[in-house]
Amino acid sequence: MSFHDLHYGELPLLLPNAWDVPSALAFAEAGFAAIGTTSFGVASAAGRPDGSRSTRDANLTLARDLSRLPAYLSVDIEDGYSDEPEQVAGFTAVKRRCPDLFVNARVDNFWIGEDATVEAVLGRAAQYAAAGADGVFVPGVNSADVLRELAAGIGVPLNVLVVPALSLGDLAKLGVRRVSTGSLPYRAALLTATEVATAVRDGLPVPAAAPYPDLQARLVRYQQAGR
Repeated sequence: MSFHDLHYGELPLLLPNAWDVPSALAFAEAGFAAIGTTSFGVASAAGRPDGSRSTRDANLTLARDLSRLPAYLSVDIEDGYSDEPEQVAGFTAVKRRCPDLFVNARVDNFWIGEDATVEAVLGRAAQYAAAGADGVFVPGVNSADVLRELAAGIGVPLNVLVVPALSLGDLAKLGVRRVSTGSLPYRAALLTATEVATAVRDGLPVPAAAPYPDLQARLVRYQQAGR
């Protein structure tokens, strides 16, 4: 099954977003057919804020490192790392050179609260689709009614972030075809790490953790596969 095909299953494609090799290995071992990267997680792990175009080299390195995993890979390239439209908007040229590449265009109207209307989002999505985008990512939408309108009006698979109040089945009924976890796993990992340390300090029960031998063996298998 191709990456494109994964967007047309009974349920939306759930794309967990990794920030390094170990997190991606964990997702792959859990059976996810596709794994994404998270710009916030990659930037934050390097001690830099999100959206500062600091992840370009790190993402390239991570993409190369993850290319041998038994899963499809989707890489978050932020805003294309440039202020020049001609350098980041050439979807038609990209698709001509790599027709099998799935290009997922991001529309941030709702995310940044600027011109946050269904009409505006559909207008931008239509331009991206006409230029060759295979899917459209609209983060920041939690309303079922808005999601239904977007899914019905966008001619390519609609990708959204996790909506806590809506299950994958609920989102499927609304027409959503892909759900990304974004930085949620990374943020949850940081919270859990803090909870572990404070539990030890305060004499509280320590949260469960993956066994060291299991993680070490996973990394050894990964290293050997790359030889």
